[in-house]
Amino acid sequence: MTNDFDRIGRASRARKAAVRAVTYALLTFWALMVLFPYYWMLLTSVKSYSAYNGEYVPTFFTLAPTFQNYVSAFSEVPLARYFLNSLIFTIVTTGLMMAVIIPAAFAFARLEFRGKNLVFSLFLALMMIPNELVIITNYQTITGWGLRNSFPGLILPSVTSVFYIYLLRENFAQIPDELYSAAKVDGTSDFKYLTRVMMPICKPTIITIVILKVIECWNSYVWPRLVTDDPAYFLVSNGIQEIRENGFGRENIPAMMAAVVVISVPLIALFLAFRNKVMSGVSRGGIKG
Repeated sequence: MTNDFDRIGRASRARKAAVRAVTYALLTFWALMVLFPYYWMLLTSVKSYSAYNGEYVPTFFTLAPTFQNYVSAFSEVPLARYFLNSLIFTIVTTGLMMAVIIPAAFAFARLEFRGKNLVFSLFLALMMIPNELVIITNYQTITGWGLRNSFPGLILPSVTSVFYIYLLRENFAQIPDELYSAAKVDGTSDFKYLTRVMMPICKPTIITIVILKVIECWNSYVWPRLVTDDPAYFLVSNGIQEIRENGFGRENIPAMMAAVVVISVPLIALFLAFRNKVMSGVSRGGIKG
């Protein structure tokens, strides 16, 4: 009997080990597939122009890396100025959006007013509208206000988000009602309750929203291309397109890849630094109760 139990135990451990090995193998393969484009981008950015164009068969390494492509990326177009524009656009847009969505989420989660559920349902219905229709409406509005080629024209259409309001509202709704009742008994105002109680409790989700919005702003392309044609207001995404339109992007792919690497580094560093907050915030937003 003991031998039978031992065999069953060994067979069970062998199956678990086999499943674990297959799982890790698949995850490793998938990770390599995801990371390979970034490796290829980085590799191409350190290849010289002659080496890149002389490769009839692409190579997966280089013995003579060069950083001249990074110099070219900043000298061919004013990439530093585009970085500054993107930084201003990202910080201001994210700050204004948080100032809008936090009170809105608090109102939908905690306050009671006539038609609250109807208004919130209409808000959610806005998520069903195709982005193309919103872009057309925003373009006509910004043009009518004379805000083309300006930071307000870039920023205003992005200062709110129905999805982020919904995500934050779900987090606020998880906080027990007893805390709010006790705070009101103590004479605490709604603003103080929001800033002293709700926001600290939901800090992971708030950080997640900030990071996601920063990434969204940094990667903005379609709207800046529509509302700006003055290089003084170009963002980093416009800079990559300008490189291609100026010609050297098609002729000097390594220099173009160097510009892409420089633009990608801040977002990659941001995500790696706050990845735990992002995961916990998103998972918290999807749990009700």
